[in-house]
Amino acid sequence: MSYAVSTRGEAKASFAEAVRRGLAPDGGLYLPGAFLAAGSGARTGDAHPDARPQTRHRDGGDSPPDPFVATARRMGHQILGDEGRPWLDAVVQAALDFPTPLIRVEEGLHLLELFHGPTLAFKDVGARFLARSMAALDRVAPESDAPMATPRTVLVATSGDTGGAVADAFHGVPGHRVVALFPRDGISERQRRQMTTLGGNVQALAVEGTFDDCQRLTKEAFADEEVRVARRLTSANSINLGRLLPQTFYYGRAAEQLPEGPAPTWIVPSGNLGNLCAGLLAARVGVPATGFVAALNRNRVLLEYLETGEVHPGPSVPTPSTAMDVGDPSNLERIRALHDDDVASLAQEVRAHSVGDEATYAMMERMEREHGSFVDPHTAVGLVAWERAGRPRPAVVLATAHPAKFPEQVRRATGREAPLPDRLAAVLKRPEHQVSMGSDYADFRRFLLDDGEGS
Repeated sequence: MSYAVSTRGEAKASFAEAVRRGLAPDGGLYLPGAFLAAGSGARTGDAHPDARPQTRHRDGGDSPPDPFVATARRMGHQILGDEGRPWLDAVVQAALDFPTPLIRVEEGLHLLELFHGPTLAFKDVGARFLARSMAALDRVAPESDAPMATPRTVLVATSGDTGGAVADAFHGVPGHRVVALFPRDGISERQRRQMTTLGGNVQALAVEGTFDDCQRLTKEAFADEEVRVARRLTSANSINLGRLLPQTFYYGRAAEQLPEGPAPTWIVPSGNLGNLCAGLLAARVGVPATGFVAALNRNRVLLEYLETGEVHPGPSVPTPSTAMDVGDPSNLERIRALHDDDVASLAQEVRAHSVGDEATYAMMERMEREHGSFVDPHTAVGLVAWERAGRPRPAVVLATAHPAKFPEQVRRATGREAPLPDRLAAVLKRPEHQVSMGSDYADFRRFLLDDGEGS
């Protein structure tokens, strides 16, 4: 069976082909084919013999790797099979060189800290894996008909943390050019600077519009065959399977760190729904899960789908949790495909709660006052959703970004500043380079074709 299958049922591809294409030719999103087969994979709450894997080298050596690396290797080989054998171990070792600690908040409640990578956000996991996978696949499975003298253009639309993570992951990687689109007035200064201060093969585009406009522009570019071929386009958003797949790994690592006992409920701050989709995939390869709670801000497309069975995308609503301000979440298509578009089936696995701005700020203030911990607004949405879901225990809330990336929100909520990590302080001192652009595709198309071939 082909490894990757489009959610729309027509296009099939190897993992290498799926990574390079980003979006399937039929307009769908790629998923591992076995996950779309009826009855395949572990379902939520099912036991699995590898649910708490051993941390040993695959070659049986006595010197164990870093626990996160060991878990990622095991899960990656389990999902990719023979296709990953020539390159996966080295990619995981190079990409995942930072921890994902599980922090106890109180009895039965943990935060999974996913912000210890280079850009202080969970997106570092997927972006670094993708960048190194692309380089490895070019060596072991080169494109037979590719104009290799032309750099591959990596398109990424971001509502906050994705752009910085992708820009950092691909910065200086030979043969790749990054074009990162962000809403000009829709992200924090510190998030913006993580894209605009790199230079070199990274180009940052400040779009006059919303994240949904940025996402639309990238999708139109992929549908434009002339642009796609001439610039060897690929995506680094979570529409790319190579970005999504490694996000399953930290679910597996978190499960290993939990005390023995019942499977946890996973509380997932959700915008474009990639993190939630990765959790559903992780459950299907054996990561213990009692269920999932999608923690939404005032952008409620998933909640409305669960309540009505209908999808009504619309303009994104600005909130303090900016990276979740998504009015047309791409990964909902994958999530629906996993459940054969059966909303009743999905509702058995996923609940959703929408959290308002004031509740977000109130939770940030409570965490600092009661626990002495700063949390970013996205994690705060997750904590509120945990309470509204009835405080299930054990529960793991995904802490998706370092609070220092959101100084205005932290200051408003707590009256104080979160400590500034050295790597973020350095970014604030560098000059910025960005291009301003409207939200019309013709202008973006001209930029891609006329702006040379990148660095």
